[in-house]
Amino acid sequence: METSSKTIVRRYLEEVISTGNLERVSEFIAPDNVEAAKDHIRAIRITYPDLQVTITTQIAEDDLVATRLVATGTHRGHLFGMEPTNKTIRIDAVNIDRIRDGKIVEHWGAANTLEALLEIGALPLQRE
Repeated sequence: METSSKTIVRRYLEEVISTGNLERVSEFIAPDNVEAAKDHIRAIRITYPDLQVTITTQIAEDDLVATRLVATGTHRGHLFGMEPTNKTIRIDAVNIDRIRDGKIVEHWGAANTLEALLEIGALPLQRE
């Protein structure tokens, strides 16, 4: 049975990103991108070890999948030299992934990291 492109991306986000299970990356990511994906996940999970991803919308067309998601987690690791604050962050993001032969072969994304940096106090908010 062929797995839909949306299902591949959904499972990757829920079963790998939300769990930090690096052993499963190669199930979803093309071989030439596996190590880069693992490095990215390690960095995220060090800073936000309890990171959880919730998918709000997915749209697929041809070999592309657009996913709107919300990531939440607790700042428990060093970030840009900043000590952990134990504050909860929320990041709204949109990813676009290209699927070929049942694997993610390309990934683009945009995330509202500014809001998360403000939430943990990494950036001062000037008030009048």
